[in-house]
Amino acid sequence: MRASLLFRDERMPLLVQPLMERDLSEVMQTHRLELRARLLEHGALLFRGFDMRGMEDFAGFLQATGRERMNYVYRSTPRSVVADRIFTATEYPPSQEIVLHNENAYQRDWPLEIALCCLTCPASGGATPLGDMRRITASIGPGLVDRFNACGVRYFRHYRNYVDLPWEVVFQTSEPEQVAEFCRAEGIEYEWLDAQTLRTVQVAQGTAHHPATGERLYFNQAHLFHVSSLGPAAARSLIHLFGRDRLPRHACYGDGQEIAECDLGRVREAFRRHAVSFPWQQGDVLLVDNMQVAHGREPYRGERKVLVALLEPHSRNAPGGESKAPRGENS
Repeated sequence: MRASLLFRDERMPLLVQPLMERDLSEVMQTHRLELRARLLEHGALLFRGFDMRGMEDFAGFLQATGRERMNYVYRSTPRSVVADRIFTATEYPPSQEIVLHNENAYQRDWPLEIALCCLTCPASGGATPLGDMRRITASIGPGLVDRFNACGVRYFRHYRNYVDLPWEVVFQTSEPEQVAEFCRAEGIEYEWLDAQTLRTVQVAQGTAHHPATGERLYFNQAHLFHVSSLGPAAARSLIHLFGRDRLPRHACYGDGQEIAECDLGRVREAFRRHAVSFPWQQGDVLLVDNMQVAHGREPYRGERKVLVALLEPHSRNAPGGESKAPRGENS
C-alpha cells in the first residue's frame, strides 16, 4: 500500500491506496498496527482503489480492524440496520445539510472510531466533509472551551409521535420499562408528561480528553441540539408551538444557564472554517478518529448509499476519559 495526504495543508485524511494487494480486509489485517498509528497521527484514513463491492466486503474490513462494533441506541437521527451493527448513513432528505459534529458526543459513551463505506455515489454533492478538532477547538478559543469544560451540556428532549424521532425509535424498544431501565443505567432523567409525551434530560461533557493523545478537545453537540440550529424562523415557530421548556430538542449549559447564541455562532463558524471536503468514489472506505475529527454531509442529488459502523466504545468515566461535567440528579 502507499499513503499520501489528500490535501497539502491538512493532516487529514491520509489517502491509502493499493500497490498490489486489493483486498482491504487483508491489508488491514496485515498492517493493523501501522494503520492504527497512522489513524492516531492523521485523524482519518481514506482507503481508495481497493476491492470493496458490497456490505459483505465492508463487514470483513470491520472485522479486520479488531475493533468492537457498537449498537446505535439513544438515537438522534434516523438510520436503518443493514447487518449486525452496520447502519445506513443518516436518512435525512437529500437537500438537507448535516453540519460537522462528533458522533454521539451528546452521550456519555461514544465510539472512538467510525467507519463509512460508499457503495453508491450520488449524481452530485453528497460529500462527507471533515474537520480537524484540534484546529476547531483552538478557533473556538480557550475562554469558551473552558466554560464548556467546567459546565458540560444539558440536553433536553421531548418525544412525540408527530415531530422528530419517536421514543420507540430513539430507544429501539416499544416497552416503556425498557426505556426506564436504559435511562437509569445511563444517568438520564426521564418523565412521562402524558401518555404520548416522554421528556429526557441528561448532562454530558462539554470537552473530553483523547484517551491516547491526552489532548483536551471540544466534544459535544450543543450546536446541533440548541433550537437556534434550525434557523430563526423555524426556532420561533417551534417555541410558539411548544414553549421553550417543551421543545423537541434543546441544549443549555450543564448548570442550567442558557448558551448565548453568539457563542454558538463562534462554535459553528469554527466548524465551518476548518471543514475540508472531497467527493466520494465508489468503494471508498473512510476510517475516522471520532474525537480528533468531526464529520458531516453535504446536500446531494441522485441515489447515495453510504454504510456506517460505530467502533470501539468509550466512556467519559473510563480511565483517561473526561469526568468533569456535572451529573444529573438521577445519576
